[in-house]
Amino acid sequence: MNIANETKEFDVLVIGSGPGGYTAAKRAAEAGLRVAVGERERIGGVCTNVGCIPSKVLISEAHRFEIGGRSNLDFAEVQAFKDAVVQKQSGGVGFLLKNKYTETFRGEARLISDHEAIIDQGGTSTRIRFEHCILATGSRPIELPAFPFGGRILSSTEALGLQQVPESLIVIGGGYIGIELGQTFAKFGSKVTILEGGDQILPGFEAELTRPVAKKLQENQVDIFTGAIAERVEQQPDRVTVHFKENGNPRQATAQYVLVTVGRRPNTDGNLGLDRAGVKLAERGLIPVDEQGRTNAPHIFAIGDIVAGPALAHKAYYEAKVAVEALTHHHAKVDYRALPLVVFSDPEVASVGWSETDARARGTEVVTGRASYAINGRALALRAAEGFVKIVAEKETERIIGAQIVGAEASNLIAELALAIEMSATLEDIALTIHAHPTLGEIVMEAAEAAIAKRSK
Repeated sequence: MNIANETKEFDVLVIGSGPGGYTAAKRAAEAGLRVAVGERERIGGVCTNVGCIPSKVLISEAHRFEIGGRSNLDFAEVQAFKDAVVQKQSGGVGFLLKNKYTETFRGEARLISDHEAIIDQGGTSTRIRFEHCILATGSRPIELPAFPFGGRILSSTEALGLQQVPESLIVIGGGYIGIELGQTFAKFGSKVTILEGGDQILPGFEAELTRPVAKKLQENQVDIFTGAIAERVEQQPDRVTVHFKENGNPRQATAQYVLVTVGRRPNTDGNLGLDRAGVKLAERGLIPVDEQGRTNAPHIFAIGDIVAGPALAHKAYYEAKVAVEALTHHHAKVDYRALPLVVFSDPEVASVGWSETDARARGTEVVTGRASYAINGRALALRAAEGFVKIVAEKETERIIGAQIVGAEASNLIAELALAIEMSATLEDIALTIHAHPTLGEIVMEAAEAAIAKRSK
């Protein structure tokens, strides 16, 4: 164990500088607290460097390439643009952390007691004494024992860094990461095969939302196998063969690379030192927290991918805000009613609140309204007429409790409906809001009007 070269005292230690970590540090500093940030890898965390941001750059560039008629692709130029965006974003996060109340330590932080940590900085180390700690250490791709990362077996991190578009690619896992990256490389020209263990791609979303995505994937010449369980792999110098069972029947597929996207594992193991701080762990390495993000040690908070719930950057942002409010003695607690889920597929998929199926399973009588992209002027102008908006409201009060969208710009349109849920808006509130014409937002208004129309029948 290294002996610390110096000791510093802070009000708050934030471990991790991803979306949750840098938001927590920024908010705590704005409250006048002295903040230390420990980051062992790159400022901005996974999201900025090897996740949300670079993947969306490639997704957007693939879409531009597709609608441009598949002219010659300069993938090196695409990757250079992606790297420039990542660098700019990471630099922006670093700028946010540069203020008189925040000090950033580049190194691995490990808790040595419930009020102390050591940050190892490559030959030197600093002991940090803190009043409060916010754990925001994020997650990493799950590695399957039969498919260890390396060689031609890729995680999302390596896939985003490929310097050439693979001729062929097998994707194990048809969740949002697998679909986004699989479709992206298919648009760039790869022959893609997707193996999904469930009975549909994008498990967790209603089938009516996933069907347009499956249709587009087929147009992109993607082979989709559902009920497919990958069992073993054979690596050759120039190819890889995956042996799997499709609904119990032995099959195999061969490609240049295999991409494993079966979920993410919380970064709570290794040298973090939770046991030395008295912080308890639950199943799958997650940290149990209360409605303010407090662990069983009340002055230590945990947010983002290391606590229960979907591994989403915007969830981490939100939990960071709640945690800082709590440690500055303000009343705050998490409320996930309006937490949106987004898949940047083509077409995009977005959901917030309850689905119709969820509501009925809970015994809630609902009224729903649905409007199509097919007759929307803006959608037609964009050549994006595939999709719909569906709104779910309580039947008695007409208060909006959920919404689902599949179609162009679903990721942006869902924000209006998340706000509607947050402020307990009704169908009439949406229907009477003047929406600009011609815009995709009119489809949201028309979905509300369709639900209201059912009232008079």
